[in-house]
Amino acid sequence: MLRYTITFIVIALIAGVLGFGGIAGAAAGIAKICFYVFIVLFILSFLFKGAPKVK
Repeated sequence: MLRYTITFIVIALIAGVLGFGGIAGAAAGIAKICFYVFIVLFILSFLFKGAPKVK
């Protein structure tokens, strides 16, 4: 998930430098969504995997 975020950020930067504003904005938006999903999944994984198992 984090790899997709980095990929879309790179695409947004390259598109922004080349003057493709619409594509850069869309790629930045997708990167932002991927990053937030990654953070939520990371926190949930940490909470549920890190908790001790009760028998």
